[in-house]
Amino acid sequence: MSSMGGSADENLETKETHVRSLSSSHGQEPYVHKVGIPPRQNLFREFQSTVKETFFADDPLRSFKDQTKSRKLILGIEAIFPILSWGRTYNLAKLRGDLIAGLTIASLCIPQDIGYAKLANLDPEYGLYSSFVPPLIYAVMGSSRDIAIGPVAVVSLLLGTLLQSEIDPIANPIDYRRLAFTATFFAGITQATLGVLRLGFLIDFLSHAAIVGFMGGAAITIALQQLKGFLGIQKFTKKTDVISVMYSVLSSAHHGWNWQTIVIGAVFLALLLFAKYIGKKNTRFFWVPAIAPLISVILSTFFVYLTGADKHGVAIVKHINSGINPSSVKEIYFTGDYLGKGFRIGIVAGMIALTEATAIGRTFASMKDYQLDGNKEMVALGAMNVVGSFTSCYVATGSFSRSAVNYMAGCETAVSNIVMSVVVFLTLEFLTPLFEYTPNAILATIIISAVINLVDYKAAILIWKIDKFDFVACMGAFFGVVFASVEIGLLIAVSISFAKILLQVTRPRTAILGKIPRTTVYRNIQQYPEATRVPGVLIIRVDSAIYFSNSNYVKERILRWLMDEEEQVKVDYQTRIQFLMVEMSPVTDIDTSGIHALEELFRSLQKRDVQLVLANPGPIVIDKLHTSNFAALLGEDKIFLTVAEAVAYCSPKLAEDP
Repeated sequence: MSSMGGSADENLETKETHVRSLSSSHGQEPYVHKVGIPPRQNLFREFQSTVKETFFADDPLRSFKDQTKSRKLILGIEAIFPILSWGRTYNLAKLRGDLIAGLTIASLCIPQDIGYAKLANLDPEYGLYSSFVPPLIYAVMGSSRDIAIGPVAVVSLLLGTLLQSEIDPIANPIDYRRLAFTATFFAGITQATLGVLRLGFLIDFLSHAAIVGFMGGAAITIALQQLKGFLGIQKFTKKTDVISVMYSVLSSAHHGWNWQTIVIGAVFLALLLFAKYIGKKNTRFFWVPAIAPLISVILSTFFVYLTGADKHGVAIVKHINSGINPSSVKEIYFTGDYLGKGFRIGIVAGMIALTEATAIGRTFASMKDYQLDGNKEMVALGAMNVVGSFTSCYVATGSFSRSAVNYMAGCETAVSNIVMSVVVFLTLEFLTPLFEYTPNAILATIIISAVINLVDYKAAILIWKIDKFDFVACMGAFFGVVFASVEIGLLIAVSISFAKILLQVTRPRTAILGKIPRTTVYRNIQQYPEATRVPGVLIIRVDSAIYFSNSNYVKERILRWLMDEEEQVKVDYQTRIQFLMVEMSPVTDIDTSGIHALEELFRSLQKRDVQLVLANPGPIVIDKLHTSNFAALLGEDKIFLTVAEAVAYCSPKLAEDP
């Protein structure tokens, strides 16, 4: 049974073997292909090539080739401000789609922003400020057509938790707010720096599984935090872990709950969940769950105003400052003790915001089949948060719920963000007094209904089926957030992701190969049980580059395979192992430690009277083997192009052995 992935190389290998067998049948020596040594590269060019592949793998300067200086200048400006590029082809048909999408996401974002600001322990208007300026900056500099910008639940909670651990928002609201702006400034600086230095690959270290667990845990934490507003509790714990929250809820059950608040919350939560159900059932009604939060706010506010429920213990939003964002440049800490704290919090919040925005942007870009430059996105997100920190905004990023609504509403470009921003501007200027009687319970229900979708249990089940270690990372992040805190959960998520990378690097897979019947193809005997071992030859494949981190393990693992095989040979009275062949096609690179490990392996095998043979080393590997003189130590006649040729070399030697 031949492998489907065998293809051209294997066919060529088969033909070569036929040629060899024909030549040997005519009494000639079989032709053995030599492993080619790549020509020596200029050191500067080699370094240049490595840097290019590391930082400029997407070839961002491709469009600048063979262009005039004036054209290059225009392209450079368009690269920083993509709106100048797609804006030239903008028309009324696109405006219609963007107008509908913008109005729809505005109806969703206004009530969410007020609630998310409370998650960050800030006054409601700061949530609205963060949906006015940042979307305008992003629309000019961003390259995603679908992402909707504004405050999000996870980042709001993370920021609120980290800031609260430094300054009490109730006892010292001014310093708390200043630290929030400082953290936002450094979040933006972090994001922009990663983009400019093209270090976007760093956020990929946070695995998908860890993000799923972290988001799910944060969603549970956020929902539990909303029990304060949902139940009308006055005194509530500042801790975010589930045990502290549930203790706080249950201990206030007899005297702290307000039944009018619970009725309002329960009725409108049912309404919001029903609206979500309608939207999922029929995608044509996507607008129902989008406008349901705003309708709920209007109805509940009207109800409280008419009944005077606020006089019976129903907590309301009260005053929201009207007017657009005031300047906050002078409020940012550029010196003093809070500078370092703002810097640390900003980096964490910025990285999480970046991870969320990147995931959203990539998802919708793939759905609409267009390319998204991750580094440009980082610069755009960073710039909008830096400008936001100067205009009384806290960390904004792409929102899952709003971006989905934006996509479903038929947005064409980032103009939908501009439309949303204009609506928020009008709200700040003229409509904030209307929110005075809005009950806190309705904001709690809106946040609960928004974060429910962040608990992606289907993704967790799929992760369990695909990779158990990934599932451990997922659950570690989830339980870390739920039972400890958001930052502990984040730390666990990052730690487990790094642990997985280290485990894969330090403990690479190895496999014993056998010959697939009626072919010259050699494959893993565990994957292909019908594959037969070559008597007297042990063929081992190393499935990783050999570096200082794993070289000793690779050497010891190969020797263990040999010892196991020798024990089996004694039991079955088979031909003793005389050749140990290492199939090196998956070995992409080798360093000094790796070559030392091969030298030690060579000496260990010599003592056992076993010859070491190498098959198919890649260009980088064979170059280093020759440079280090290992090829000369081993003997160039022991390095083969294919496993089949190596086996053909070993077989006559075995026959000659008495």
